[in-house]
Amino acid sequence: METMFEKIYHQYHEDIYQYIFYMVKDKQETEDIIQEVYIRVLRSYHSFNHESSEKTWIFSIARHVTYDYFRKLKRKRNRIVEFFNWSEKGNHIRASNKTPEEVVVLSDEIIQMYHCLDTCTANQREVIILRYLQQLSIKETADILGWTESNVKTTQHRALKALEKCMQLQDEGRSGHNEKTNE
Repeated sequence: METMFEKIYHQYHEDIYQYIFYMVKDKQETEDIIQEVYIRVLRSYHSFNHESSEKTWIFSIARHVTYDYFRKLKRKRNRIVEFFNWSEKGNHIRASNKTPEEVVVLSDEIIQMYHCLDTCTANQREVIILRYLQQLSIKETADILGWTESNVKTTQHRALKALEKCMQLQDEGRSGHNEKTNE
């Protein structure tokens, strides 16, 4: 007989993993965060009141744990910035936005869209991930984010416009580069 944890793991693990991975863009950090998600799910499953779907409830926990990770990361970065004198020339903080191994096998257009996600706001990125990569409904997305459905629709519309604009700019940049190399 399958335990409650095994059921949750088999049913939602891949979706939750992808959601967190698209947010943090680091395999090791994703694994650490997802472990914390499962701990919280197990600790609070007895209090789950079924007002929303189980999937929505678990995604909501994953969202909160991921945001906790970002808050801790920000505090850690702030301590580092305070420790060093970053105002001197030549000292720069560089974000580590390496392309994940999984992206290598994707088509150019998907890679382009993945990079364009970084140009979106955090809210826009979250809506795109939940709606299109996780294929959740507008209602499910609203429940996870604690928003109205109207807010999800508006944010989704703005995110799609931002992605479209970014992809057009990248296409124009590539075609301009190709014209120069062909001359």
